[in-house]
Amino acid sequence: MLGSSQAAGTLLAVKARLSVWGLGLTLRRLLGVRLGRLHQYLPHSLSVDHIKAEVGDDDLPSIALVTPSFNQARFVGETIRSVVGQAYPNLEYVVQDACSTDGTVDILRTFVGKGVDIRIEPDEGQADALNRGFSRTSGEVMGYLNSDDLLLPGTLQFVGRFFRDNPSVDVIYGNRLIIDENGLEIGRWILPGHDPQLLRFVDYVPQESMFWRRRIWDRVGGRIDANLHFVLDWDLILRFVGAGAVFRHVPGLFGVFRVHGRQKSQADFIVRGAKEMAGLKRRHSGLDLSRFDRVAHHWRYLLEHRRADAAFEAGLLDKDWL
Repeated sequence: MLGSSQAAGTLLAVKARLSVWGLGLTLRRLLGVRLGRLHQYLPHSLSVDHIKAEVGDDDLPSIALVTPSFNQARFVGETIRSVVGQAYPNLEYVVQDACSTDGTVDILRTFVGKGVDIRIEPDEGQADALNRGFSRTSGEVMGYLNSDDLLLPGTLQFVGRFFRDNPSVDVIYGNRLIIDENGLEIGRWILPGHDPQLLRFVDYVPQESMFWRRRIWDRVGGRIDANLHFVLDWDLILRFVGAGAVFRHVPGLFGVFRVHGRQKSQADFIVRGAKEMAGLKRRHSGLDLSRFDRVAHHWRYLLEHRRADAAFEAGLLDKDWL
């Protein structure tokens, strides 16, 4: 007879296979749920292309941002320009490349001397690259942006102002736009707010929209778990929770997630991702609620998401709120 941990791992593997077959996505589409879905509508230009500018940006905190890079020549230049173009007054930006062989290195060298610390050296994967990059920074606020994702113009000013004006907050995250390989919008994730209980068994936090204070990073050991491949950002979030971090969900859009063919595959997820998720839930008590309670709580959150998404849709006619 399977033990509880084995049973949980088996259930996650089954759910992962159902996801590959598209059953979960079909159900979400029928229910009008965008969270968890990437391809949601026909490609079109971005519905939101910037964050509203503000004046009086004095005494903004320093921000340390890292981009782990490997063989993303098609996208990495645009990623870097989305950061450098922010013109944030106190930014440490490290691009940590694992000796790419597809022309990425030539692109990176064009940014030398333009406010980007380019590091090209072997590493042991994404988590190791992030740890190497962050070890070279000292910024008060931290975050990372993968080499195929983007920040909307105005993002870092928004983040800096928020942390300056809310000294008790340790972690913030926003909503996400989803684009295809050509930079056209194909979806969005509009979150209804922060739900600490849901986070213990489901992660909807858009990684590219999350920033945190160095004080909470130091409190949890100052490293990302290099043994993880799929859930390294979720693990970091749950470690922040365990350390008593104060979270805020910001109802704006500033992260842009790109979908393309070179990302981690569903097949890899079945082999390794489900196992990582099961271990993470066990370590952080994500399985202490009954299955019924988890489903009920999750569904309530998705209903709130649908309401938030409908409000966002209505607000697209008046972009001043962004």
